[in-house]
Amino acid sequence: MTREPTMLSLIEDYLAFRRQLGFTLGTAGDELRLFARYADRSGHRGPLTIELAVQWAKLPTDAKPAYWAWRLHAVRMFAQYRVLEDPRTEVPPPGLLGPMFRRGQPHIYSAEEITALLEATRTLHRRMRPHTCEALFGLLAATGLRVGEALGLTCQHVDLETGVLNIVKSKASKCRLVPLHPSATAALRRYTAVRDRVHPEPKSDAFFLTDRGTALSYQRVTVTFRTLRRQLGWRAPPGGAAPRVHDLRHTFTVRALLRWYEAGANVDEKIAALATYLGHVNPTSTYWYLTAVPELMAVTGRRFERYAREGGIR
Repeated sequence: MTREPTMLSLIEDYLAFRRQLGFTLGTAGDELRLFARYADRSGHRGPLTIELAVQWAKLPTDAKPAYWAWRLHAVRMFAQYRVLEDPRTEVPPPGLLGPMFRRGQPHIYSAEEITALLEATRTLHRRMRPHTCEALFGLLAATGLRVGEALGLTCQHVDLETGVLNIVKSKASKCRLVPLHPSATAALRRYTAVRDRVHPEPKSDAFFLTDRGTALSYQRVTVTFRTLRRQLGWRAPPGGAAPRVHDLRHTFTVRALLRWYEAGANVDEKIAALATYLGHVNPTSTYWYLTAVPELMAVTGRRFERYAREGGIR
C-alpha cells in the first residue's frame, strides 16, 4: 500500500519547480513551508482542501484580512499546480478572503524631514552604523531605489567615477543603470572612504556594511528606521500608518513630477523616463507611487484652470 506523501514534500517539489522556471520565491516559499508543516502536524492526509487552506490562512487571528488573503493566494498557486497531478485537489477560488492589497496613504517627506532623518542617523552608536545609515537613507531619497535594490549593491555595482549604479535582478528581474546626482556621488565617496578605513578586509562584498563587515539586512534597516522615527517623534496620523522607509520611493516620484510641472515640461513624455529609472516595466506602475500632496494638487489645479481658460471645455 502506497503511503500518501507529506504536504511538506509536495511543497518542496512545487518550490523546486518554480525555481527551475526562474522565479524568486522570497517570503512566499517560507509561508508555504509553514502551511505544509501545519497540515502535516494536524494529521492531514490526502489532497489539499479549501477548508484546510482557509484554516491555515486565518491562523494569525490578529492579522489584517489582506494578510490572510495573501497567505491563501500562496496556497492557491500551489493548488493550481497540484490539481494537474491530483484532480482531487481543491483550488480556493480567487478573492475568497478578500483583496490581498489595500493601498495605504504613503507619507511624502518634506525636504526638512529628510534632512532631519539624515541628521538623526549621526546619533546612532557604533563605528559603521551612523555612516552606513546616513549613506543608505540618503541614497534612497536621492534615487527612489527600492530598499532591496540598495542592499543588493556590491562594490562592483557602484561606479563612483562615472556616478552610475548597476542594479542587478530588480523586482522585475531586470537589470538597469541608475545615474546619480553629483551630490549623491560625493556622499557615497565619503561613505566609501570611512567604510574602507574601518573594514580594510570586509567579510562581504556588499556596498553597505555593518559594524562586523557583513552585508546590511533589510530587517536591520527596518529596526533602525523605527528607532529613528521614534526619536524624531514621527507618528501615524489618525487612521493612517506611520512613515516608512519605502515612502522615500514615493517621495522621490512625487517630487520629480512636481519639478517637471514647475519647469513646464511635458510630463507625459517624462513619465516614461521616470518609469525606466525606477525599474518599472510600464508607466502604470509608476503612477501607483503618485500621491495627491497639496503642492501637486495646486499645480494640477492651475493647469486645469489654464486648460479651461484656453477653451479646453466646450
